[in-house]
Amino acid sequence: MSDPAPDGERPQLRRELSLFGLTMIAVGSCIGSGIFLTPSQVASHLPSPNWILAVWALGGIIALTGALTFAELGGMFPRAGGVYVYLKEAYGDLAGFWYGWAYFIVINSGSLAALSLAFAYYVAFLIPLTAAGQTLTAVGALVVATIINVFRVRMVERFGNTFTVLKLAGVLAIVAIGVALGTADMNWGSESAVRGPITAGGFGLALVGVFFSYGGWHHASYLSGEARDAQRTVPRAMVIGALIVTTMYLLINVAFLRLLSVPDMAASLSVGADAVTTVLPFGARLIAVIIAISTFGTVLIYTLSAPRIYFAMAEDGLFFRPFAQVHARYRTPIVSVVFQSLWAIVLIFAWKTFEQVITYVTFTDWIFFTLAACVVIVFRFKRPDAPRTYRTAGYPFVPLVYITISALFIVNTLIERPVQAAWAILLLLSGLPFYFYFKQRRDEETGAAGQ
Repeated sequence: MSDPAPDGERPQLRRELSLFGLTMIAVGSCIGSGIFLTPSQVASHLPSPNWILAVWALGGIIALTGALTFAELGGMFPRAGGVYVYLKEAYGDLAGFWYGWAYFIVINSGSLAALSLAFAYYVAFLIPLTAAGQTLTAVGALVVATIINVFRVRMVERFGNTFTVLKLAGVLAIVAIGVALGTADMNWGSESAVRGPITAGGFGLALVGVFFSYGGWHHASYLSGEARDAQRTVPRAMVIGALIVTTMYLLINVAFLRLLSVPDMAASLSVGADAVTTVLPFGARLIAVIIAISTFGTVLIYTLSAPRIYFAMAEDGLFFRPFAQVHARYRTPIVSVVFQSLWAIVLIFAWKTFEQVITYVTFTDWIFFTLAACVVIVFRFKRPDAPRTYRTAGYPFVPLVYITISALFIVNTLIERPVQAAWAILLLLSGLPFYFYFKQRRDEETGAAGQ
């Protein structure tokens, strides 16, 4: 049991997270329900197994180049908030605020809502639930994750490690089943394996599901303020996490393609369950268990990581003051954790389906990823002598690859999904009145303190 802060001292976050714990956060943040659901969307836009594996491999390359790029920033700024801190330091208060606002309003809270709904959907495979029962199950899962996250970070790390190891075991079990028992045509260049021509727009739309599934390795950076030897462990955790996730995603897609044809994958509402059911009668229930474990583990991690952004914003005077409150005994940002979950519960009742969140979340997220990746280049010019415990390998090629492909993805989404992109931009603009209010309040308080 942790000790409360001494009388008169403001409670502070405690540095307890290990390299293994941070790596499991990076991995667990990526591998949720997406990899079991989005392969159907990918297959609907691509004509052959070769192209499907190519787009997942490209996603892995982008994740790795992103992790290598962000690793330099993680070493430079070992503070709570991660990407928020990088953007604020490079571009000013507004860029940092917009990122935190987007994360609170749609990106992380929306992901929590989607993941909780996915968890409830797969619980319903095991226990018959009405639509209302599924909604209440989603809310209940989020409440349990929130309660766990109120307690000491080390306790959350143990839960997160357990669920991440279990989900990796589940992925490897599917891989083993697909490789050993799959019978789908492995002559992937043959006409029987090809469904139609590929287009640039289709490839870009396939990347929506891929990028959504790969998103998350950067969550380790949000917890820099609670990591041991953060300047070294945070960069390593992001890079190792990206490598593990890429390997797992390529292997599981090979397994799916061994078990299902491309048209069958495209038509499937649950690729994981349908793939395993082709060779095992109880496949749907097995996948339901794996996905339920996987999604709850990711809910647990998302409830842990993103509140550190709101905490850092409130510390900087750019968010509601109570969000900077740290629990005196457990040393966790309790208000940020609780209010994020409350907003996610509102979104659960508003959306009620998993698919409605993917494009909004992915498009908005990658705008900020692109801007954050540019920070490495900006600081090489503006702060050439700043201490760097890690320097991006392959600079400037690696950051430029990440920035270029991310920018192309954003442009393609604007062209192919203009309505969703427009709504995402409007949600960002909705934060401007709040930003000016917080900034004015901070300026007034700073002026009063200086008199």
